Amino acid sequence: MFGKGLVKGMQITLKEFWSPKATIQYPEQQNPIPDRFHGRFTIDTDKCIACGMCANACPNKVISLQKQKVGTKQFLTNYVMKIQYCMFCGLCVESCPKDALHFSKVINMNQYFYENVALVLVQREAPAVTAESEVAASKASDKEGE
Repeated sequence: MFGKGLVKGMQITLKEFWSPKATIQYPEQQNPIPDRFHGRFTIDTDKCIACGMCANACPNKVISLQKQKVGTKQFLTNYVMKIQYCMFCGLCVESCPKDALHFSKVINMNQYFYENVALVLVQREAPAVTAESEVAASKASDKEGE
């Protein structure tokens, strides 16, 4: 029969027209995000010991970090991820010995300008050297010399 496909297509259209809609109004409503979602990275600077394990574990060499040694302790001064090359594999998060690097549930990481694509997580100065830290550093160097 001629038009059999047209009738079948109209049946499907009418059925979908009366069924409940699956779309949402995105900015106001959001779909639930699973717990294991790999979104934007966050770093807890208080936990981070600036060991560089995350940068070594990254297969694409996305992470660059700078550290400064104050006394006997290292402080993270700059942590930048070239997010445009990231595969979101999670090897950097797994390799962190202090559990300082995490995935967040933020899905909106778009940038208008290419210069703003790099994800700068930390950009700060190391704490100033105090007299107490100088004494601790000198004691540590004396112990190493013995």
